[in-house]
Amino acid sequence: MKYLLTSAGIKNASIHSALVELLGKPIAEASALCIPAALYPFPGGPAMAYRFISGATANPMCELGWKSLGVLELAALPSIKEEYWIAAVEQADALLVGGGDVFYLCRWMRESGLAKLLPSLRETVYVGLSAGSMVTAPTFGETYDNPTTPFVIDTGLGLVDFALLPHVDHPNHPESTTAKVERMAAEVPVPTYAIDDETAIKVAGGAVEVVSEGYWKLFTP
Repeated sequence: MKYLLTSAGIKNASIHSALVELLGKPIAEASALCIPAALYPFPGGPAMAYRFISGATANPMCELGWKSLGVLELAALPSIKEEYWIAAVEQADALLVGGGDVFYLCRWMRESGLAKLLPSLRETVYVGLSAGSMVTAPTFGETYDNPTTPFVIDTGLGLVDFALLPHVDHPNHPESTTAKVERMAAEVPVPTYAIDDETAIKVAGGAVEVVSEGYWKLFTP
């Protein structure tokens, strides 16, 4: 699988170009499935999920002009025929994994069976946004509910061999100031990329590349 792990979606021309390069064709010729699952645990989650799907957010993902776009509801997958949803995933050029509650997303990635399928999708591009990016790590942590609480660490999906902390120094994310991110990264036992909203991490063929028009920093254990 190929990965484009973003903090806030396809925010600039550099990240857009990286996505097209990973797809190997224009976005207008590519199909995608979006995954809004991580938004549902929040107050107003259903409305937030609709805005993500319809492209009415400040985080470009679904509104990029895909040839076709579908919705993959993770909580529904265990109750439908596996061959149906697996076929839909295998036919997609990209999976657009939205942000929100990374713990909830990780749970349903596993319980749905999607996490098990992902490593077999050699040509599919996994496009993560915030929590959708964080969940791919061997280990992740966050303090979304209360930025004054201790950093909570949990086991991620291990799809990549590094961790990611998004939204560095964003005014709406007090948990992600440079000072706090540095302290959090010190608790994570794998290399950790701290990235702002103008940055993404591109992974293809085992090679990791930072795509940025903003700020990022790599912390090593």
